[in-house]
Amino acid sequence: MSTGTPAPAAAGEQAPRGRAGTLVPDTRDGSLRADAGPPAATGEGTAAPRPDAGTHDVRDPARPAPAAPARREAKAGPARRPAGAAAVLRWVRAGLLRSAAVLALLALWEAAPRLGLVDATFLPPFSEVARAWWGLLADGQLGEHTRASLVRSFGGFTIAVVIAVPLGLLIGWYRPVAAFLGPLLELFRNTAALALLPVFVLLLGIGETSKVSIVVYACVWPILLNTISAVGNADPTLVRLARSMDLSTPRLFQKVILPASVPAVFTGIRLAGAVSILVLVAAEMIGAKAGLGYLINASQFNFAIPQMYAGIITISAIGVAFNQLLVAVERRLSLWRVPA
Repeated sequence: MSTGTPAPAAAGEQAPRGRAGTLVPDTRDGSLRADAGPPAATGEGTAAPRPDAGTHDVRDPARPAPAAPARREAKAGPARRPAGAAAVLRWVRAGLLRSAAVLALLALWEAAPRLGLVDATFLPPFSEVARAWWGLLADGQLGEHTRASLVRSFGGFTIAVVIAVPLGLLIGWYRPVAAFLGPLLELFRNTAALALLPVFVLLLGIGETSKVSIVVYACVWPILLNTISAVGNADPTLVRLARSMDLSTPRLFQKVILPASVPAVFTGIRLAGAVSILVLVAAEMIGAKAGLGYLINASQFNFAIPQMYAGIITISAIGVAFNQLLVAVERRLSLWRVPA
């Protein structure tokens, strides 16, 4: 006769499972407990753990169990540097690499006179030269002489660019003009500018005109010759293609010749920039009352050797800065070029 109480399952047999919330016998001690329902499937295909005995599962048995949120384990590793700090670090490293040779030269300059390797009277340590440079800057002499030299140098350089670039384009493009002016150009370009300095002084006087004119003469030749070579070496395929499109000569120069000539022309311009300063210093040593060349020459006569070296360093710094300016302008005008 049935009592309504199910018999305990035999050892080794699995107890029957009822619906969620019904009483089922426990195989461990024969007692009754509430069934938690079918096990929830996990992501790995294994059964999820049942709730504790004696508790009822209030979830809907037809709804699948929610998946456990996946944890993100923090990856151990060095903290990343900010992008700005990395860029600054690369810039500092590149600057130190570029200036390593200059710093080594300055260290050698400082150490050689103090160790007795050279006579400190004729080559004072760099620290003394730096003090002399600062003294000239403080009393205004360095600014006055630098201003006078820059006006002469940049004035002559600008005039040379305005004359030489159009003339080089004309000579390089028109063969009859090149054949007519070729012998004259060969004659003058092989004549040193400083050799003609007395001629300029005799013809133009000892004032500013002769100094600016000698700078113009010295700067014209690098720009002119490089411009002629650039026009002559333009890609003939591009020129023929432009002609086949019925481009006029001004448009041909604008679209083909000038862009292709920029690198070579700026090579000549950079050479002329260096020449403008060097020739001017030599010209200022003759009959000038202001300028870096005058400062160097007067310091030598007065045996103010540190001031003389201070003037030389100033000329070098101006040359480097001027060259970097021209490089930046060339890069700006050559944005169309595809980097190799």
